[in-house]
Amino acid sequence: MVITYTDRREFLQRLAMMIGCAASGVARCGRGRLPIGFSTLGCPSWDWLKILDFAQQNGFAAVELRGMQGTMDLPSRPEFGATRLEQTKKEIADRGLRISCVSSSATLHTAGQEQRTAACRCAAVSLTSPRSLPLPTCAFFGNKLIGPRAPALEHIAASLRELGDYAGPKNVAVLLESHGDFTDAPTLREILEAAGSSHVGLLWDAHNTFVDGKEDPAVSVGQLAQIHPAYPSEGLAHGRVPRPITSLPGAAGCRVKRQVELLVAAGYAGYYSFEWEKAWHPEIDEPEVAIADFARVVTDYLQAASPRSKSHS
Repeated sequence: MVITYTDRREFLQRLAMMIGCAASGVARCGRGRLPIGFSTLGCPSWDWLKILDFAQQNGFAAVELRGMQGTMDLPSRPEFGATRLEQTKKEIADRGLRISCVSSSATLHTAGQEQRTAACRCAAVSLTSPRSLPLPTCAFFGNKLIGPRAPALEHIAASLRELGDYAGPKNVAVLLESHGDFTDAPTLREILEAAGSSHVGLLWDAHNTFVDGKEDPAVSVGQLAQIHPAYPSEGLAHGRVPRPITSLPGAAGCRVKRQVELLVAAGYAGYYSFEWEKAWHPEIDEPEVAIADFARVVTDYLQAASPRSKSHS
């Protein structure tokens, strides 16, 4: 599908309204907060209200949903059931928060048309999970490169296109996460351009492209900030900065600071979401420490990188 400039511009405006941030300097969200968030993967033992209260108390604007209390099956959670959903929405709104993304565990590399269709149907469930919450984005993995490169990339692009067709009428953007065998900018860009959908974009896991893809953040942003079609930051619809396993953001400061600076300079208007893999690595620091440190450090980085702060320095 060919996307015209008007189509892209209209979609940008619509998505910006859904995200609820203004693209002027460093975007501010509801109640004047900076656009920082964290994934529930980092606090696997917390209950729903503890997640929301911690986010509010530590200056977060958003929460990224990836499992809760031992399950990745979000629709099975009572908070997202039909009888509880309106209360859940009120609990989010009362704290001035947004749900920035549902990060699915679905992979799109499955070989064969029948398998791909089944995988897409399974993945599409994530687009309504949790049920009926206003969600700007939903993320999926490409994950594995199976067989010859060209058909494998087209296979994943076709899956994204199919999901985008499903998500578009629901005002949800489908995101390909940089993960697994897909952590370099040229490959990610090729897939997203082949998908050719105004409802398909990228979740840039900056840790994966830097550590696994061996790619300097400037290369990642330089190539992915111009992908077609455009998203808030002209390509990066949702960013995770950073995801270190063995160190907190303050200790990994140089790299993370550079990632933030590059995104701000590119005009990125989405969320900076922290994925701390506590669910997979119980030995790492507790969420009360790691997530709070992310808020403190990345807030400092965003304020320092803002054109507004520089103009007043």
